[in-house]
Amino acid sequence: MFLITIGILQVSVFLTTIYLHRAMCHRGIELNPIVANLMHLQLSLFTGIVPRQWVAVHRKHHHFSDREGDPHSPYLLGLWHVFFGNFFLYRTEIRNQATIRKYTPDHRPDLIDRLPVFKHGYGAYLGLGVFMLMFGWAWGLAMWGFHVVAYILLNASINSICHMIGYRNYDNLATNHQLIALLTGGEGLHNNHHEYPSSAKFALRAREIDPAWPVIWTLERFGLARVKEEPIAKAA
Repeated sequence: MFLITIGILQVSVFLTTIYLHRAMCHRGIELNPIVANLMHLQLSLFTGIVPRQWVAVHRKHHHFSDREGDPHSPYLLGLWHVFFGNFFLYRTEIRNQATIRKYTPDHRPDLIDRLPVFKHGYGAYLGLGVFMLMFGWAWGLAMWGFHVVAYILLNASINSICHMIGYRNYDNLATNHQLIALLTGGEGLHNNHHEYPSSAKFALRAREIDPAWPVIWTLERFGLARVKEEPIAKAA
């Protein structure tokens, strides 16, 4: 039961970085529409995320990275405030319709967007139903709660710890933290990402590991994704 929940959590994590972050937000990957819709469906069920909202908040974060206007900068709000309060900071920002309009003018609704139950994040309750069907109502509720809290804190670690603790390859305030990268599908290589936001690959040095990259590479080899060319030199 716990291993199944960890498996669902890691799928949610990998789809967040591949679909929401690298494909939808920064357009570093172009996904086959069927694959994209399946990824969107999983995230809607098990995280309740509405992609357009997530993309808008993240693009705003890059626009004002660690400056006034950043929705969740630990330099402005404090590391532990962002770590434990990231969920609430995100919820506050997605209620700002000006943010959604300004940062996602390129959004085109897909099949999942058009299903009413997923428009406002209510799909997460269907995900709760899936957990209850698998494990019974009590254990299902417990495992769903674990998934929700773990997912929120893993994302929060990127917005907080990976801006203050770790090493830097480049001159920006984000940091690389390899342990967090291993737990978050490569997202912990945040300094690299802030230097080259549209790069589909986050590991830029030989000793760095981006767990999502082999998945992206495999999808591309099967014709299910296209990694866009990056006119950048890798870090030495």
